[in-house]
Amino acid sequence: MRGGGAPTTTKSCYVGPACACPSVGGVAVPQHTPGPAPGGGSGGGSGAGRTPCPRRPGAVPGCAGREGGRMLRAGCRAALSRRPPQGSAPRRGAGEQRPGGAEAAAAGESLKRTPLDALHRARGGRMVPFAGWSLPLQYEQGHLQSHLHTRRRCSLFDVSHMLQTRVYGQDRIRFMESLVVGDIAELKPGQGTLTLLTNERGGIVDDLIVTNTLEDHLYVVSNAGCADKDLAIMRDRAAELQATGGDIHVEVLDNALLALQGPSMARVLQAGLSDDLAKLSFMKSITTTVFGVPGCRVTRCGYTGEDGVEISVPAGRAVELAEQLLGVPEVWPAGLAARDSLRLEAGLCLYGNDIDETTTPAEAGLMWTLGKRRRAAMDFPGAAVIMAQVKEKPKRKRVGLTSVGPPIRPHMAILDPEGTPVGTVTSGCPSPSLGKNIAMGYVEAVHSRAGTKLTVEVRKKQHPALVTKMPFVPTQYYLAK
Repeated sequence: MRGGGAPTTTKSCYVGPACACPSVGGVAVPQHTPGPAPGGGSGGGSGAGRTPCPRRPGAVPGCAGREGGRMLRAGCRAALSRRPPQGSAPRRGAGEQRPGGAEAAAAGESLKRTPLDALHRARGGRMVPFAGWSLPLQYEQGHLQSHLHTRRRCSLFDVSHMLQTRVYGQDRIRFMESLVVGDIAELKPGQGTLTLLTNERGGIVDDLIVTNTLEDHLYVVSNAGCADKDLAIMRDRAAELQATGGDIHVEVLDNALLALQGPSMARVLQAGLSDDLAKLSFMKSITTTVFGVPGCRVTRCGYTGEDGVEISVPAGRAVELAEQLLGVPEVWPAGLAARDSLRLEAGLCLYGNDIDETTTPAEAGLMWTLGKRRRAAMDFPGAAVIMAQVKEKPKRKRVGLTSVGPPIRPHMAILDPEGTPVGTVTSGCPSPSLGKNIAMGYVEAVHSRAGTKLTVEVRKKQHPALVTKMPFVPTQYYLAK
């Protein structure tokens, strides 16, 4: 999920939201020695008027080196081996559990490949199955350096596995608001928002980015693991409205999707744009030509907490655009491993781990996605359940945790100081930026206050953990002046 809390934007920091990075097949690695971003990390280019955030980590205490790398790799494997989201139907192989041995070879033949597949392999990407797709876990530079490079400079992620749809018609707002909790009607042309697709029990079916484009349609991005169920829900609802005279049409977009993330994103991308990126705020979107490739949708958003964009590009020219971006020495290709640790540091939810159809917006701390008008109207799926929880207070809440010692992993038990189970970890890994373990999970509401001392059971031993406010690392979302 590319938004785990109400956006806390800051004009004193350079930029804003999204994903991470590793190496360039060994060839350009010597050029990418980690260190402060050029120009003091201010990003330069279209970021005039911004000053560097004092947060840039210069070292990785307690996490660097062979042991830190081992812990991080183990965390990635744990994240990738999670079960598919409840209720998700396989779309072109989505939802399959990670195979091994001969089974992996057979599954590899049926995995879907993004338009950048050959580029990933040529640059040394370690390919793994993910939601029915073959995607890079990391590159030769490794997870740790990839993560830190994204925080300091800029990385390129391939997120083409995500479902992209366009919704046309005079009734497109009414259609979308019948499915999600957000106030889509209030979106200005060119503005997007994170919203939640919910069921009648108040559970979260998926988290989506919905953009009210300047071209008279809605642009929707869904999680890959939820693609089939989301598409089925949208098509069924469209058919219902059409049967009563509604003007609505849902179209699947076959574009590739690239995420360019990090504090130097604006300078790198501005060189290939005629539009002024300084005028494009967080969650704003335009259609433009990027490095000579026309028809690209550039949305200032992402999944790392850094300033970033997601670029929807015609599939036939995706490699051309990616090569142009990777031709800039400070841009590294990034994989799933860094993407996961970056989003966790930013306090962002991963669907299937931290939110699913058994969790509600109130429990997940995502009530900020519900517009005031929608709360009053109570006209979205599960409204009665969700608003009752708001009034009565949820019995459990999503929290952040920090600890030292063994890494915290999903499914580990969270206990109170007396040893009584009070919750479960949903995501966890050693933080490359902070040099300590971070995690999120659900605990009984009475134990959810920041500063509460708890323990986590690791290998049948209890280790101290502290409830910590998220994001763990300050986000850098960019607001235009």
